[in-house]
Amino acid sequence: QVQLVESGGGLVQPGGSLRLSCTASGRTFNIYVMGWYRQAPGKQRELVATTTESGTTNYADSVKGRFTISRDNTKNTIYLQMNILKPEDTAVYYCNARTILIGIPTDYWGQGTQVTVSS
Repeated sequence: QVQLVESGGGLVQPGGSLRLSCTASGRTFNIYVMGWYRQAPGKQRELVATTTESGTTNYADSVKGRFTISRDNTKNTIYLQMNILKPEDTAVYYCNARTILIGIPTDYWGQGTQVTVSS
């Protein structure tokens, strides 16, 4: 089992910045990718950014150039630096960790943190 605890959400004006953090605990040695997803009201959950253990990153087109995902393997923590925030970035942001054991992937999710971009 892997437990994920997120922090850093809140209310910010358009153009502002926020940084989200997610710390994993438990069977973290099986994690091979971590990332952030978001879900806006009435919409499906969507990928924001992911990072592998080796540091390879992937971003949704809508956040490229504005968001940066990073990780500190010594702390089992990932971060999402969000700059130039837009109202359409408003959503609940979820941390995700995917493990693989004997070829079987398993997804773990955090409780979610609300990000609201509004003037």
